[in-house]
Amino acid sequence: MAKKKLNSLSDLGGFVFSTNENEDFSVFAGEQTDILKPDEQYLEAHFSNKGRGGKIVTIVKGFEGSESDLKALGKLLKTKCGVGGSVKDGEIIIQGNHRDKVMQILKKEGYNVNRVGG
Repeated sequence: MAKKKLNSLSDLGGFVFSTNENEDFSVFAGEQTDILKPDEQYLEAHFSNKGRGGKIVTIVKGFEGSESDLKALGKLLKTKCGVGGSVKDGEIIIQGNHRDKVMQILKKEGYNVNRVGG
């Protein structure tokens, strides 16, 4: 089995090393991002066919939260729309033109959603 190549310090998974014996590492112990409630989030529902071989997709941008919460929201949207999709780079990509349905689902879940583009 090949070893994974480390390209940057972030690949170490938050590992901190210091030669200073008096360094205070307690400032790194409690790092957590604030979790925003759905009614505090402002999402954008986009329609796109660029860079996908002419295939139409609905893209949801602007989610602020953990990666697991984003994946759970993506799974909910894919299930309710009955289509495939993915979660990449902080965006939820839903196959097909389901922007209106996605907006209804997100509003029902309590999110603030804006329609962006055509």
